[in-house]
Amino acid sequence: MTAPTTVRMPRAVLWVVTLVCGALGFGLGFLVKPLVHWIVDVFGDAPGPLRLAAALPTAWAVPVLTAAGLAAGVWLAREAKKEALELTVDHEGVHLEQRGGAKHLRREDVAAVFLDGKDLVLLDASTRQLARHLATDLSRRKVRAAFERWGYPWAGTADPHEDEFRTWVDGHPDLDDEAHDLLRSRSRALADKRLGAAADLADQLQAIGVVVRDRGGDQQYRRVPGRGAPGARTTPHPGQWGT
Repeated sequence: MTAPTTVRMPRAVLWVVTLVCGALGFGLGFLVKPLVHWIVDVFGDAPGPLRLAAALPTAWAVPVLTAAGLAAGVWLAREAKKEALELTVDHEGVHLEQRGGAKHLRREDVAAVFLDGKDLVLLDASTRQLARHLATDLSRRKVRAAFERWGYPWAGTADPHEDEFRTWVDGHPDLDDEAHDLLRSRSRALADKRLGAAADLADQLQAIGVVVRDRGGDQQYRRVPGRGAPGARTTPHPGQWGT
């Protein structure tokens, strides 16, 4: 039996993060005393941990701060691994893990796969969005190869429905009150860094036929064919789209 194809952040990146932090700690061990003196001269005081480190003899400060740097590097590497997408593909489906959550999609439900800017996106036959995940930590070449190896419909590195997206403008008559309420709530969730809530609201929007994505600080949307928001206009007013 052929093993599934898994694409994840390279382990070398995690090692580099750890070692760089350790090297910074090592260098700080030699520089902490003059650094603290400079901070005190300029600002009148220095952070407590730095003052404690500066009070140590250099022979102690170097190993202590090196160990602290390595510990910080291990923590940062673990956090980076949580944030990074891990993708597993085989003939049965697609498994995605990111930020402590997991999602599995059946092969027969996937009608298109593509990279849209920084995101990996999978659509069903109705163009509904099955998944959208930040994939900047993955090799684009390896992502494409994984899907093509298992015969998934790879659609390239641009959204095939790019021309259908419009920038959301609060109150625009193209959408009804329900869609606007959900988009307002999602805007607040994004501003507050509540990514889980923002994802839930995107699912609610899709349930009423509106696919949403984020571009340059704006929310953009498109309609699922045949699933336009109730009461929405079908013809936009010239000059009323967002930019």
